Amino acid sequence: MAFGWIDEQARARHRAGLVRTLRPRPADSPLLDLASNDYLGLARHPEVTEGAAQAARRWGGGATGSRLVTGTTELHGELERELADFCGFESALVFSSGYAANLAAVTALAPHGSLVVSDAGNHASLIDGCRLARGTTQVVAHADPDAVRKALGTHEGPAVAVSDTVFSVDGDAAPLAQLAAVCREFGAGLIVDDAHGLGVLGDGGRGAPHAAGLAGEPDVVVTVTLSKSFGSQGGAVLGPAPVIDHLVNAARTFIFDTGLAPAAAGAALAALRLLRREPERAARARAVATALHTRLTAEGLEAVRPDAAVVSVRAPSPERAVRWAADCREAGLAVGCFRPPSVPDGISRLRLTARADLTEEQIGNAVRVISATR
Repeated sequence: MAFGWIDEQARARHRAGLVRTLRPRPADSPLLDLASNDYLGLARHPEVTEGAAQAARRWGGGATGSRLVTGTTELHGELERELADFCGFESALVFSSGYAANLAAVTALAPHGSLVVSDAGNHASLIDGCRLARGTTQVVAHADPDAVRKALGTHEGPAVAVSDTVFSVDGDAAPLAQLAAVCREFGAGLIVDDAHGLGVLGDGGRGAPHAAGLAGEPDVVVTVTLSKSFGSQGGAVLGPAPVIDHLVNAARTFIFDTGLAPAAAGAALAALRLLRREPERAARARAVATALHTRLTAEGLEAVRPDAAVVSVRAPSPERAVRWAADCREAGLAVGCFRPPSVPDGISRLRLTARADLTEEQIGNAVRVISATR
């Protein structure tokens, strides 16, 4: 049987407690949401949804083609210009997803003969970019600039270091300034994924590279997603204009993919403009994360101190993590559940999202439910 091997893999997942299932949510869920990545609470904001609706009415339901054929609208260009300006970079290029943006940046900037130094805690999209790149990849210890230095010292020729700015599992931040300094010792580039930093870190949410003083630097390339703080969908690569021009001509996930739907571009642009007017949303998201961590640890739970808006709570096993998350759901609270292979260290967790629109009462309720169901 052609796919008979799938049954054995399914049985192995079940034995290990790693079965994943889809759970469609209703439009108006009664659950308190600490599972999504809607850090600024903008996914349902009237200005953001209206931005999506207006764009769809004007430009249509889809982009109609790849960006190099018919898939680039004036709206895409407007979003790219404003996003680059907000984050402090010379140029930007919008993709259909953050995943596609990461694949593009890594594969197009790591040609044959180059070295890619990748943090052990990187997101799957960066890992897949490394696998697809024609350069040689060396995985180094998590958030360790000295390990990056050692790896770069073994190579002659083009090289890039690749890292998340805020790691999605525990919410810890990469030492960006130190990484940039190490890269400059060897003339290497730095590619960082700011999916969990944009909208939360930096001046008014301009992102972790901006906070680290790396915005606009000629040897730094940043990828972002529009699906988290901006409450929309899509991704982008930010960097020097020559790098962005190179991606237009060399990045396969740009050349051969349909452009981002106008509705998503319109929603992201509306969210960006709203954040410019209300920069306090970024600080509020960080304050909520700190409050969650403080109250959870006061209850005797093992939670990682957040550097942005992700709060990770350790669980004793994959099975217990799944049960814990299910018990939270039954009590009216939606939380994330991270298990192997999504976690590089094999330790299962509940993953909580701090949102800027959470009230003090909601924070308290969330802590009570998590503590009561452990």
